[in-house]
Amino acid sequence: MSFKYLQKIPTPTQITQQMPISLKLKALKASRDAEIIAVLKGESSRFILIIGPCSADNEDALSEYVGRLALIQDKVKDKLILIPRIYTNKPRTTGAGYKGMLHSPKASGDPDISKGIIAIRRMHLRVLSESGLTAADEMLYPGNYPYLEDVLSYVTIGARSVENQEHRLTVSGLDIPVGMKNPTSGDLNVVLNSAQAAQIPHTFIYNGWEVKTEGNPYVHCILRGAINQNGQNIPNYHYEDLINFALAYQKRK
Repeated sequence: MSFKYLQKIPTPTQITQQMPISLKLKALKASRDAEIIAVLKGESSRFILIIGPCSADNEDALSEYVGRLALIQDKVKDKLILIPRIYTNKPRTTGAGYKGMLHSPKASGDPDISKGIIAIRRMHLRVLSESGLTAADEMLYPGNYPYLEDVLSYVTIGARSVENQEHRLTVSGLDIPVGMKNPTSGDLNVVLNSAQAAQIPHTFIYNGWEVKTEGNPYVHCILRGAINQNGQNIPNYHYEDLINFALAYQKRK
């Protein structure tokens, strides 16, 4: 075994007790969750817009950005629900490179996951408190979700994670919307399989427990383009692409 055990990671309970969410923000999140879910259920005519940087790596800059989004949200509240992207976990195609604020609280600093967990929770709580907007984050590690489950209104499963069984099963236990991206290959059957798996109940191992989930009815697919065998980027959001995808979905009943 070449593992070198560096430090014991604080548990979600320890972190949330150390950095609790206020009753006011908890109620705000519940209200936002209900508004977002109403759109997915077809009970609201508004659109959901998930917007923001690819990677959140600076708390002050991100807080300023989301503060500006909040001003826009007030102007378009009748038509749009803005969900800021605060992506603190970043998968890397080759495994090399900056893996997000969770790994390194400072982009130019050394990895320190314990400090990273504290940094990302502090950032999410600050943004929510200052802007009133609950955010989206990417699930790179399923075991990280409990550290942020009381502040997030949306979770994304990335193109490099969507085929992973643990991600699919974990998503089946979430009670907020989850967008699952098509894989980098562009194979639509993969993302449909993932969404279908996440929408049904499961029993599995999660964070040292045997758990049972009910399935997540708010799981949906994200068409994020693809890369073909020649390394060329291929979009898949044109009208004919959407029609083909809708037909593939309908075949699954």
